[in-house]
Amino acid sequence: MREIVQRGLWFEEFELGVVYRHRPGRTITEADNVLFTTLTMNTQSLHLDAAWSAQQQFGERLVNSMFTLSTLVGLSVAQLSQGTIVANLGFSEVKFPKPLFHGDTLYAETLITDKRESRSRPGEGIVTFSHTGRNQHGEIVAQAVRATLMQKRPAAEGDAQ
Repeated sequence: MREIVQRGLWFEEFELGVVYRHRPGRTITEADNVLFTTLTMNTQSLHLDAAWSAQQQFGERLVNSMFTLSTLVGLSVAQLSQGTIVANLGFSEVKFPKPLFHGDTLYAETLITDKRESRSRPGEGIVTFSHTGRNQHGEIVAQAVRATLMQKRPAAEGDAQ
């Protein structure tokens, strides 16, 4: 019997210039936003106070941008790094060009922008992801560049997956 186990990609499987569209998307609820905001001790009224937020620029509460970033990265895990990542090395160029609101659906895509073998860690390589999050209207709501340390394919793994 042949068996297939869901996993991310090994270092060798990443190709520069490939875009991965991660589905399904994630519809963000008020409960998600309030829970994340309170768990992380972020008391910003823009995330918690509906009456106050109604008088501000966007007229309603905004989804916590750190929740947006976390969800954007999380949407990529099953397809790219489930069980094959060693570590996140860092984030750069994090941007939130438009806000995300309760009830919006976040869709993620990832472009592979760089990869190289690790000079100090045999059996591993560094892959750079450019993540983009879009709402249900296709508007970009989040962007981030993430460097990751990825495992190389184990010698016994071969191509039989």
